[in-house]
Amino acid sequence: METGAVLAGFQPNYTLCPSRHSSSLLPPSFSNRNLSSSPFKLQLQRKQLSLGSCQASSPVRRNAVSDTYSETVELVDLDWDNLGFGFLPTDYMYIMKCAQGESFSKGDLKRFANIELSPSAGVLNYGQGLFEGLKAYRKEDGNILLFRPEENALRMRLGAERMCMPSPTVEQFVDAVKATVLANKRWIPPAGKGSLYIRPLLMGSGAVLGLSPAPEYTFLIYVSPVGNYFKEGVAPINLIIEHELHRATPGGTGGVKTIGNYAAVLKAQSAAKAKGYSDVLYLDCVHKKYLEEVSSCNVFVVKDNVISTPAIKGTILPGITRKSIIDVARRQGFQVEERLVTVEELLEADEVFCTGTAVVVSPVGSITYLGKRVSYGEGGVGTVSQQLYSVLTRLQMGLIEDDMKWTVELS
Repeated sequence: METGAVLAGFQPNYTLCPSRHSSSLLPPSFSNRNLSSSPFKLQLQRKQLSLGSCQASSPVRRNAVSDTYSETVELVDLDWDNLGFGFLPTDYMYIMKCAQGESFSKGDLKRFANIELSPSAGVLNYGQGLFEGLKAYRKEDGNILLFRPEENALRMRLGAERMCMPSPTVEQFVDAVKATVLANKRWIPPAGKGSLYIRPLLMGSGAVLGLSPAPEYTFLIYVSPVGNYFKEGVAPINLIIEHELHRATPGGTGGVKTIGNYAAVLKAQSAAKAKGYSDVLYLDCVHKKYLEEVSSCNVFVVKDNVISTPAIKGTILPGITRKSIIDVARRQGFQVEERLVTVEELLEADEVFCTGTAVVVSPVGSITYLGKRVSYGEGGVGTVSQQLYSVLTRLQMGLIEDDMKWTVELS
């Protein structure tokens, strides 16, 4: 399990050498926030680590495991049973900077607050920015699970290369995520009540006037407790196919998680929601007949025992949940095909579902295309969607054994 050692090499404003009697690895001021305590109190059993002397210039190393101590974690006072997918400010964020042509070295945990940017910052003027999204879940025993954070780190590095930005190493990214989650531990919902959404950002923060890469870059992580992304929860959503506006083009940036990809879908998405639809499904911009993805998630089509999903070809984001569902489905005995999928196949499918970090697995109840509405599963959750959702979420929450080695446990 991970401990305060994940903070090694950072410069937070508190000690990294807890005593034997420390009940938390969080800053001393952490428990003095003017927020009332939640009725949820988690009684945890911990293996106390005896840490060697801490030196600013060297990492903290584990030396020996001693006795067990009891820790009570008080959660913030939130209505955990009615937690939606919206932003809630938490206690700490993580910030790391570097100059163009250099490498990221070390970062800091800081109190969550607004940040200062020049009006001429590259991210504001030319959209030089990326973001990621992942989640932390609280287990029944109070420990915390991250789901495949190294995959987010790798995807950010690929996106940074496309957007001419330096990027944290995989190790730096994952360690920063761990530190931020532990610093905001009391905001992680109780087991089964939601998750802590983690939002890493990479942006050109330096001032630039002419069109060129920014001279300085900022890597930042903030977090927020969340519930379901769609108001329907795990109930089926209703999509409309957009055939005029497009999310991405060949040779563009549709295959990386750059910020501009998401602003581009807002017009079609807003129009769809005004008509009562949950979201928009986009087609390719060349033939206008092949499925690409929903505004912020990948799409899957089920016919008999075959699950098909659009192949990754530069215009579709390589979703980490998508990748995970493909592996889970194959282990469950399904045939999975990554290929071109037509609108006709979609309309004739037995079942349709979407995947993404925010939605996990979301069954589709209906698709509307050129005024024609096709429904699936008589308005209920499809068998395949339910099966895959159950396996993946139970794995993410530590309810089944992780023989895929996808989760990272923190304490």
